[in-house]
Parts: sequence; C-alpha cells; structure tokens
Amino acid sequence: MNDGAEQKGHREHFTAEELGGGWRSWDLNDSTRFNSAIEPLMVRVDPPTEDGRPRARVRMVPERKHSNLGDNVHGAAIVSLVDIALFTACHQFGSLSAARSVTLDLSLQFVGAGRLGEPLDAVVEMIRQTKRLIFLRGLVVQGEDDRHIVASFSGTIRKGTEAPLLRS
Repeated sequence: MNDGAEQKGHREHFTAEELGGGWRSWDLNDSTRFNSAIEPLMVRVDPPTEDGRPRARVRMVPERKHSNLGDNVHGAAIVSLVDIALFTACHQFGSLSAARSVTLDLSLQFVGAGRLGEPLDAVVEMIRQTKRLIFLRGLVVQGEDDRHIVASFSGTIRKGTEAPLLRS
C-alpha cells in the first residue's frame, strides 16, 4: 500500500501508522488545522472495482461534537469527511505528489441520516486521472456490509504544482 506519507514532505505533515486489518492512521500532525474537527481518521485501500479502478475507504467515528439538533451526524461533518477523503484516497492511489492541490468541485447528495458513535466511511473510487485532474466518486456508508447509505458524492481535484501561486 502507498500510504502517501513517504512522498517528499508528507511524513512531516501526516501520521500514517499501521493500525491493523489494513487500516492506517491519517491525521495531520498540526492539530490547529481544520482536519482536526473530524479526526482521528483512518484509511484503508480496498480491492479495486470490478473494472480495475482503485478504491480506498476513509473512516471517522462521529461523536456528539459532530451532531446536529436531531442527534444525527451534521451535514457539515459529512461534507468535511468527503472533501478530506478525496485527497486521502488520492494519496493512497499514488496520484498526488505535489503540494497545493485543490478541490475544483464537489457534489454531494444526502441519502440518509448518519448515526453517532458508529464508524462512518467515505468509500472513494477513482474514475479517471489526467495530467492535471483527478475525477472521483463514492458513497458515505455505515453499518454491516455498508448497508446504510448516508450520502453519494463526486468530485474533481486539480493537482498542484511546486511553483508558487500567483496573486492578483
């Protein structure tokens, strides 16, 4: 498995410790960043799709701080998980090696309520990759055999470059 952290400069930013069962930790080392709102996270590379596309699973366990007034997982926590999962999965696929990558678009459809205290997984599969773009899709799921679908999503990442960004 490519834990993504071995790429230049990543080990200093992320944990990627073996947790067993194919899972690795995937948390920022800087707890003052946004990711800490939904960490701890875990990642696992799943078997590829039937047609050979790579697939990874990013997991959080939602707590009360991730809840809405209905005692379900807040939609913002789910969207945050998905956005972070897009990048985490791409690291596992070996598709991101440069800094400054960004989400170009993210479409998410809520299908069911997320349950607190139960692992919440974003299962990400790569649809296509070009020199500059990565197209992804997936489901947010809970429960045995991923039976409870919380959301479906698709997104596009623009790969970054090492060159500094121009400011206007």
